[in-house]
Amino acid sequence: MEKHDLYHEFPEMHDAIHELKISNPHFKKLYDEYHEVNKAVHRIETGAENTTDQVLTDYRLRRVFLKDELFEILQKHSVN
Repeated sequence: MEKHDLYHEFPEMHDAIHELKISNPHFKKLYDEYHEVNKAVHRIETGAENTTDQVLTDYRLRRVFLKDELFEILQKHSVN
């Protein structure tokens, strides 16, 4: 299985991710939700949990949305 945690998705932004988790409550909330959704997708994809294709698709779409939001915050942080 491919890793989708933020540190694997954006390895060049490792320090910024860590800093924002500590200093930005909104980023931390999105980060936590992203990882919960990512864990749910992983459980389904590995067969540890059964569900419908639609539920898996919804989780994947939510994960992409959250990743985009987090990336936007990371980009703004990098500019400053």
